Amino acid sequence: MADIRGFRGFRYDLGSVGTLSDVVAPPYDVIDPALQQKLYDSSPYNAIRLELTRDEPGDDEQTNKYTRAGNTLREWVVENAVRQDTARGLYVYEQEYTVEGQTFVRRGFLARVRLEPFGSGKIYPHEQTMSGPKEDRLKLYRATGFNLSPIFGLYPDDGTVFAPLEQLIRSAPPIVARDHLGVINRLWVVTDSATISKVIGAMGPKPVYIADGHHRYETGLKYLEERRAAGEVADDEAAPNFCLMMLVGMSDPGLLILPTHRLVSGLAADLTAPQLEGVLAEHFDVLERTGTNAQAAWEHVLMDGSQSTFAFGTVADGLWTVAKLRDKDVMASLAPDQSEDWRELGVSILHKLVLDRLLRDKIGGTPVCKYVHLLSEVTDATAKKECQVACLVPPVGMGHVEQISEHGEKMPPKSTYFYPKLLTGLVFNSLKKD
Repeated sequence: MADIRGFRGFRYDLGSVGTLSDVVAPPYDVIDPALQQKLYDSSPYNAIRLELTRDEPGDDEQTNKYTRAGNTLREWVVENAVRQDTARGLYVYEQEYTVEGQTFVRRGFLARVRLEPFGSGKIYPHEQTMSGPKEDRLKLYRATGFNLSPIFGLYPDDGTVFAPLEQLIRSAPPIVARDHLGVINRLWVVTDSATISKVIGAMGPKPVYIADGHHRYETGLKYLEERRAAGEVADDEAAPNFCLMMLVGMSDPGLLILPTHRLVSGLAADLTAPQLEGVLAEHFDVLERTGTNAQAAWEHVLMDGSQSTFAFGTVADGLWTVAKLRDKDVMASLAPDQSEDWRELGVSILHKLVLDRLLRDKIGGTPVCKYVHLLSEVTDATAKKECQVACLVPPVGMGHVEQISEHGEKMPPKSTYFYPKLLTGLVFNSLKKD
């Protein structure tokens, strides 16, 4: 079983820093320069000054954005703007959000989870990682000695894990923050030891699947390795053995995986819909031509419900085509080392067959993707002719995440997008002390 603990988190003293909404921030990987500046302007205590500190002229190895983040956090702790809770607890975290007119509520709890190398226990990844983000986060871990933002973990559940927490939070008012996207974030601190024991016991032998935060998890393992080599990890209970993780049941009704659509550029020539059909004809059947109606094309993909149906928008003529893979056996020759489950993923089919083979061979060039999640983002981009072909990709489900993870495989990059992101600044976890 995954080793899950209550912990003494560090949290903002709202009497010192003001409203929680002014000091929280999204995780580093979704912050552009404009949002970074907006968060800087919102409060001198905003977590952006830790999570994604600005570069400054004259930065060097001794003075840089990482050292500034470390110094800032230490100053906040000294002046009691950030305080450590006196009792160990679990932190119930609820997010209320709206996507394309529908409102969802997702709930889970923040805990310390023991780090374990992938493949050695009950924690499974599902996506590939890149070296750049891991090096960036490692420098931040070294400078601050904290987990600033939580990893997002999922566990198979019938509701029994969260039930003991539900009873307590019904009668207690939460701390509330509304983020820049309008998501309402609520936090409760649960310190009742009997309740915490029930939650940990209910987790039993359940596995944990990493939904988001793969880079941070692998960084935690590297940081632990470094601290052990430096003689700073006294035993298995030392703080670097653990990471901050948000745990959400896979049956939670508010758990939503958004599709990640591709806006493709870099082709040697622009394509019309008839030309695209010619490119696809060897392996795909055209199911529908919806003219300029992207919404109708997307609805067809969703109604089909399979991983092998896609909608393609050709920007040169503004037309949409829905096509379905005719023979899945072609994927066995393109990805012989992957499992059948992996080969049947929509993102695998799109990249291995359509982008890397058909478009390269028949059109030429080097396909380059920009990734978006909402249909409105796709239609805005095609209207502005910001790509050559738009690809609407069927969303993966929780079953796909579980299957791929348990095979010991990783999905292609940008396969899943768990919305909304978990905020930075609700709870910080020390890697130095309990």
